[in-house]
Amino acid sequence: MKYEIENKISKSPIKTIDLDDLTLDINITVFDIKDWLKDELILIEKDFREKVESYNWSCFKDKQVAIQCSNNAIIPDWAYMLISSELKSLNIKNFIGEIDEYENFLITEKINSIDLSIYNDKPVIIKGCSGNKFKKFQYSILIEKIQPVAKRIMFGEACSFVPIFKRKK
Repeated sequence: MKYEIENKISKSPIKTIDLDDLTLDINITVFDIKDWLKDELILIEKDFREKVESYNWSCFKDKQVAIQCSNNAIIPDWAYMLISSELKSLNIKNFIGEIDEYENFLITEKINSIDLSIYNDKPVIIKGCSGNKFKKFQYSILIEKIQPVAKRIMFGEACSFVPIFKRKK
């Protein structure tokens, strides 16, 4: 007698959200203002503006740029904004802040742009064995996003999950 193994999970209507998929194309380059400061501490406006104007910003084409200052220099907000404006004029995606803040921002953007139609009236599993780039606050953003449309929400794997939400009939 011949037995066939049947994969019931692949035939089920369960939809899986793998949080690692939301972090796949995040590749951030840092632009450090420190190198443009006198003695790496003092911003001289005229010199700074000249450096911004003459810099070849196209080296950041197709990259995501975190604009920051890696030392304790006091930098006026306009300096960050000036660099951000230059990058934006070349359609270079940028963020003023630390690299981990930018990662969190980009992941949150991706959560907010999820196409909900594929989760409509379906059981959804939020995969539990994902990398560590995903922050806990983003789980609440994800729940806010999918709970209005999902039939059920679970956390873990299809073979072993924890129920989170079930829509009342």
